[in-house]
Amino acid sequence: MATGVLSWPLERGTRLHREKVAAIDGDRSVTYAELHRRVGALGAGLGRLGVGRGERIGYLGVNSLPHLECVLGVPSHGRVLTDLNFRLSAAELAFMVEDAEVGALVVDRANLEVGRELRGLCSGLGTLVLADEGEEADCVPYAELVAGEPVPWAAVDPDELAAISYTGGTTGRPKGVMLSHANLLANAGHNLLATGHVPSDVMIHPCPMFHSAGVANLFACLWVGASNVIVPRFDAADVVARIERHGVTLAILVPTMLARFLDHLEQEGGGVSTLRNLQYAASPISPDLQRRAVERLGCEIAQFYGMTEAAPTVTHLSPEDHARGVAGVEPHRTRLASVGVPVPGVQTEVRDADGREAGAGEVGEIWLRGPNVMLGYWNRPEETHDALVDGWYRSGDLGYADADGYLYLVDRIKDMIVTGGENVYSVEVERALQAHGAVREAAVFGIPDPRWGEAVHAVVVVADGEALDEAELVAVCRAELAGFKVPRSFELRGEALPASGAGKVLKAKLREPYWADRERSIS
Repeated sequence: MATGVLSWPLERGTRLHREKVAAIDGDRSVTYAELHRRVGALGAGLGRLGVGRGERIGYLGVNSLPHLECVLGVPSHGRVLTDLNFRLSAAELAFMVEDAEVGALVVDRANLEVGRELRGLCSGLGTLVLADEGEEADCVPYAELVAGEPVPWAAVDPDELAAISYTGGTTGRPKGVMLSHANLLANAGHNLLATGHVPSDVMIHPCPMFHSAGVANLFACLWVGASNVIVPRFDAADVVARIERHGVTLAILVPTMLARFLDHLEQEGGGVSTLRNLQYAASPISPDLQRRAVERLGCEIAQFYGMTEAAPTVTHLSPEDHARGVAGVEPHRTRLASVGVPVPGVQTEVRDADGREAGAGEVGEIWLRGPNVMLGYWNRPEETHDALVDGWYRSGDLGYADADGYLYLVDRIKDMIVTGGENVYSVEVERALQAHGAVREAAVFGIPDPRWGEAVHAVVVVADGEALDEAELVAVCRAELAGFKVPRSFELRGEALPASGAGKVLKAKLREPYWADRERSIS
């Protein structure tokens, strides 16, 4: 048994940088020494709430200092954090609260009414803790939990459960990904090697902390003594202002955020000269957006690919590949379409339907292994058995590796379209569509077709101020794709595609109306 385990980054950061600013939340900042004291005191507060060792405590709210402290302190004191997506409905959240047997819930004021509704819906949920300032008669003030003296960290095994992170939740039955202390620390180490965090760094965190991508760099920053700027919700103007105000050097955005970020800079300007490294992750990116980021920002641009089950980092496409790729230098130009190579500490293989490793360029399922891979799915033994095979995690993503080990995604297995007996990977069609300058976003999926079984359908978001018709889209696809891959129908819209909290397009919501009256979602 070891002490704290997930407290180790904070312990090191505090020993080396006691009086340095550890976190900035709006107008408030805390030093490493103060953050260490508050997170240490949280252990006693959890005891007063009646949350015992190994029991689950939930968090429902935007990014904030209390949120960060719970990410650090709940596991370090031997409890399990269940971080909830505040964008979900009460019914969806109630399933997760019941499934994880959450006994107490920390909630911010914006989500307080949902918290109260959950307490009425979930028999095991007894206590609400108000994260924000002020008092509510039926809530425990969070300030009371961190007001006392720190208590020793819990003695925990590195492989002990630290967090349950739910995937999905908008369709079907969401799964709780079980991440251990060792999983999260391994991921921090992988990110340290890939990015090279240093004590002088200031990292901004606009991605929601309820998602693993939102805390992927947090432990890495604390380990080296970097400062963290907490952003409650992404707003491009606000992020630009905070970068300038705090001298931010590191940032991570999902591609939809990155597009709005660049739009703002191009329209309004702003100071981002302090940025040395900007990462994007969580969903596919268009070549145009890659080019804009490299040319406009003048800093290192890096891509990460991963999933919650890997805590989440799997691969890294380097700044060199971005810079030389945008300049047209091969093989880097071709590699811009990839998600890079596995980060040190993670191994990937592409395997065929029989589980054999595929050759270079052959499409198959991506398998991966490493100390960051989850323990399994909470209360889902059969799904855990299917996903974890002989130490490997089956990602459900289809892709191929080139001769140099660069990994290229082509689709999710469940999103592959079978039309007239031919396989169509939606990602390659989306890439072809996004090559058109007037296309802001694109989502491609199969819809029922009496002749072909499934027909390729595309939902396209037209960029502001641009005009676009279907004939142009057909032409751009025909220039890049085989005829059977060209969409047979289109929906052109001005509003953004529905997205999860992590920025992933919710194709299930787009697909649902076409398959609503059918027993199966494939033909």
